[in-house]
Amino acid sequence: VEFPAPGNEKIRLQSQMIPYGRDSRLLIIRDITQTHDMERLRGEFIAAASHELRTPLTVITGYLETLQHADKAQARKITAAMLEQARRMESIIADTLALARLESLQTHKDHGRAVVAIDALVRAVVAEAKALSGGRHSFTARIQPQTDLLGIESELYSAFANLVCNAVRHTPAGSAITVIWQTKERKARFIVADNGPGIATEHIARLTERFYRVDPGRSREQGGTGLGLAIVEQVVRHHDGRLLIESTPGAGSRFICEFPAHLTKTAL
Repeated sequence: VEFPAPGNEKIRLQSQMIPYGRDSRLLIIRDITQTHDMERLRGEFIAAASHELRTPLTVITGYLETLQHADKAQARKITAAMLEQARRMESIIADTLALARLESLQTHKDHGRAVVAIDALVRAVVAEAKALSGGRHSFTARIQPQTDLLGIESELYSAFANLVCNAVRHTPAGSAITVIWQTKERKARFIVADNGPGIATEHIARLTERFYRVDPGRSREQGGTGLGLAIVEQVVRHHDGRLLIESTPGAGSRFICEFPAHLTKTAL
């Protein structure tokens, strides 16, 4: 029998009565909260992913029907639009798989860690964001020298690139984006700050939820999958850290990846 714990409905218990010996019974009660929550989240995730994939698939299906009766000029436009939708589906699937892989690694946090040259990594991330921006934003990078991190380079690159590229996608042309790598109180911090429109308080706690978007229409137009911040949070957790989000409407936002002192390494 499964039931909520008396006095705390957030805890899920399972009881099992087993007969043994002569006229004896063994009662086993287990806390299955984590398993129960994972099953619930998995169901929600599959439903959300299916919904996200349904939209571009519907668009592609509609274009294919139109393509049957289109002339050459129309066919080129339709093909380009279909390619864009197909790439969006590809991005959603890639991010979904990346998130699932990160979640499966939570019990093997130390596997594959090596000293990562953060200076070079951050500069590569900024270069990628500049290419995405196409000159529409100004960038400032402040990198504390000789401070590296023990971690998995591909994961850190993915998390940092997600944050900087998000700043490009969600701030208007002319916005200033600042990227910082520093140590504070022995903890390492990667910070992405912008002077964009900011985020209302009621949204901040939900930003790392899968497929949650403050402005769904704008996010999809900019190529977002709705999984970027969920991936960032999982990467930071995988590195024993935490993701902090600070924002004020009209005054910009700050996304902070904070890593513990034991992962900080002094570069030679």
